[in-house]
Amino acid sequence: MKVLIVGGGAREHAIAWKVRQSPLVTQLYAAPGNPGIAALATCIPVESSNVFELADLAEKLRIDLTIVGPELPLTLGIVEELEKRGLAVFGASSRAVTIESSKVFAKEFMARHGIPTAASAVFQSAEGAREYLARGQARYPLVVKADGLAGGKGVVICADPQQAQEAVLQMMEDRIHGNAGDRILVEEFLEGREASYFAISDGERFVPLVTCQDYKRAFDGDVGPNTGGMGAYSPSAYVDEALSTEIAERIVAPTIAGLAAEGRTYKGVLYAGVMLTAEGPRVLEFNARFGDPETQVLMPRAAFDIVPLMASAAAGRLDDALVAWTGQSAATVVLASAGYPGAHGRGMPIDGLLEAEKVEDVVVFQAGTAAGPDGRPLVAGGRVLSVTGLGRDVSAAVGRAYQAVAQLRFEGMHYRTDIGRDAIRTREAATLPPS
Repeated sequence: MKVLIVGGGAREHAIAWKVRQSPLVTQLYAAPGNPGIAALATCIPVESSNVFELADLAEKLRIDLTIVGPELPLTLGIVEELEKRGLAVFGASSRAVTIESSKVFAKEFMARHGIPTAASAVFQSAEGAREYLARGQARYPLVVKADGLAGGKGVVICADPQQAQEAVLQMMEDRIHGNAGDRILVEEFLEGREASYFAISDGERFVPLVTCQDYKRAFDGDVGPNTGGMGAYSPSAYVDEALSTEIAERIVAPTIAGLAAEGRTYKGVLYAGVMLTAEGPRVLEFNARFGDPETQVLMPRAAFDIVPLMASAAAGRLDDALVAWTGQSAATVVLASAGYPGAHGRGMPIDGLLEAEKVEDVVVFQAGTAAGPDGRPLVAGGRVLSVTGLGRDVSAAVGRAYQAVAQLRFEGMHYRTDIGRDAIRTREAATLPPS
């Protein structure tokens, strides 16, 4: 079986790492891939935004299954283009991806189908948003969101009117997220703990995956700007079996059914970012693909061949899917370049990669890396590496990850030192005798 993975980040490296283990796969390709993926697959320098070139490549190589990692090629219609050519693809159609690419659409969709979420108001001009905020009726903190795709950075939590006005200015007038800021939402701030929930769908049925927690803020203690994700662990310390079932029944099932009813049949992986409030789970956002960095903890925990699962979803046959998970926990720590999530450096040598990869129960997934003239890895992006550890529980997994992180160095490297700390404290508190 020939498989093509579209993308070149740590998420795609984790997918390639797992796909490569499948006995069904005879040849594995990635476009564009990265130096880490190149150790597992043949990398072809076609950018993930070049939908027609990617489709030509899949056709030329006679690919049996294309797995799409990032959201951009999905939004640009790579699924339709591949299916038009009779090629199997794991990913959501551009119509279905609107659940991620437009937060306004997602809000209106959830209202139509009774899916619990935060209250919000939509604005198409900075003047209208500023007038709304100036009335003094908004409760703080509140959230300002860009409508379109912004690489995980289009969400600002505002503690006061000044911050809210500044967020509106940056999104709608300074255009820091480009066209993503054509419309914005001003949204109720939900109190609670956020969790990541993933399910794979064939358009009618779906299979839940294990739960995760990710960390979006740049610095320890959940402060600083939002990022694409600075770390994650699995399983969630806050989602038990009953709550997982509630999320599946109240959020995932009506989402899959509602999209199908509206002519947006959803095949692929659906991510629901869920806030666990005192009133129950509420949707913060949907993503129409695997999360990053959550994929870096999901793939090492999978005790099954993911290729048949993805192929079954693409073919609309999830009724025969087989899913099983290891009893281990996983944690990943993202190492970022100086300045991330803002402007960041490139070209700095990365030291200690081989030493980190030798740490027991650790996998290092590459994201923003490039091979230097001498083959030495160099920094080539904001998020550079995802260091994933496995262990009997979250504490052990976190310990493994940070043990490997200690081996790694590059100029300006920064990372959060508190990944999984809340889960460890929660677990410890649960084992204490009553006071």
